[in-house]
Amino acid sequence: MIDVATLVEQAREGRPRAVARLITLVENAAPQLREVMAALAPYTGRAYTIGLTGSPGVGKSTSTSALVSAYRRLGKRVGVLAVDPSSPFSGGALLGDRVRMQDHATDPEVFIRSMATRGHLGGLSWTAPQALRVLDAAGCEVILVETVGVGQSEVEIAAQADTTVVLLAPGMGDGIQAAKAGILEIGDVFVVNKADRDGADATARELNHMLGLGEAREAGDWRPPIVKTVAARGEGVDEVVEALEKHRAWLEEHGELALRRRRRAAEEIEAIALAELRARIGDLRGDRHLVALAERVAAGELDPYGAADELVAGLTTS
Repeated sequence: MIDVATLVEQAREGRPRAVARLITLVENAAPQLREVMAALAPYTGRAYTIGLTGSPGVGKSTSTSALVSAYRRLGKRVGVLAVDPSSPFSGGALLGDRVRMQDHATDPEVFIRSMATRGHLGGLSWTAPQALRVLDAAGCEVILVETVGVGQSEVEIAAQADTTVVLLAPGMGDGIQAAKAGILEIGDVFVVNKADRDGADATARELNHMLGLGEAREAGDWRPPIVKTVAARGEGVDEVVEALEKHRAWLEEHGELALRRRRRAAEEIEAIALAELRARIGDLRGDRHLVALAERVAAGELDPYGAADELVAGLTTS
């Protein structure tokens, strides 16, 4: 028998085992999930969430580790959610990001959790929003979310983070090509990592040009900065933190932080509601009403939209 109240209390005290168990309940969609979320709700809404995305090989994990060190020097309690792709064959994940963050393994003020996507597209796990709530309630002041970042369509992080960092690196083919088709639009801060390599300045210039071609900005709008780093040596990381804090201040000053968090909550509610509806529709397989509607559609007596409306009406009134 799982004592949710005790687990939440222990997580609030910063006990890693309790935090880990709560996230496991979230990942497994345990029967206690609703109770967990209800118990955590009063303690959420305080953490600053930073998303990091970019193509494989740009140094996302190394940059995440360097940012953890930088925020720890500022005395912040840090949570890390590192999302790894799931195998399409076994369903498992390597969870290799934790290997690159061993420097923080013994720090009680840092909690690192790897999560598998479990087939969910968009660069994150479907349960990431709830896992973020656990880390927030556990007292993490800064939460770093490292996405799978396997291509141009992994832009879901923008809906889950207060600030989104897009990482690029020189010497990886057309670096800007990796930032097209959505990535340029979601970046609040751009980082050209591995800046000690040839081509770093050219990558930064090209990126700056691409941003200049974007939508027109009015006076006072946020202009995403471009920061060059060598994360493996910690170079430029303090400048990234400075850019992040400037963006956070801008968000708060313009009311954008509250707006983003309301939008995030709305999308989370919608996702949960849709999942519930899908489950209820799935339970109707073989139901007489659904079979009767299918027979009428197949016979041309009713169109599929009308049948769907009737089915939904029955679901929402039952």
